[in-house]
Amino acid sequence: QVQLVESGGGLVQAGGSLRLSCAASGRIASSGVMNWYRQAPGKQRELVASITSSGRTNYAYSMKDRFTISRDNAKNTLYLQMNSLKPEDTAVYYCKAVQVVGSYWGQGTQVTVSS
Repeated sequence: QVQLVESGGGLVQAGGSLRLSCAASGRIASSGVMNWYRQAPGKQRELVASITSSGRTNYAYSMKDRFTISRDNAKNTLYLQMNSLKPEDTAVYYCKAVQVVGSYWGQGTQVTVSS
């Protein structure tokens, strides 16, 4: 059993920064991959970034230079540092854990970037 809870979203001006957190309860497999996704109104959910248990990262093209994904395995927490935010970054951001038995999603946290 895995439960994920995102936090850190809010309203920010364009050019500002936010740090999202995803706290996981239950055991997370050390070989598991953690991901951030986002979904804007009227659009499909898209992958933002991923990170392996060893710290290897991958980013969507549009986020690579502005966002940083990290994890603290000891604290069972995933992070997404977002800098130079743009209005088009406005979306609900979701944490996802991938394990052998399946995938788990958090409830999401709203990020709104004003112009």
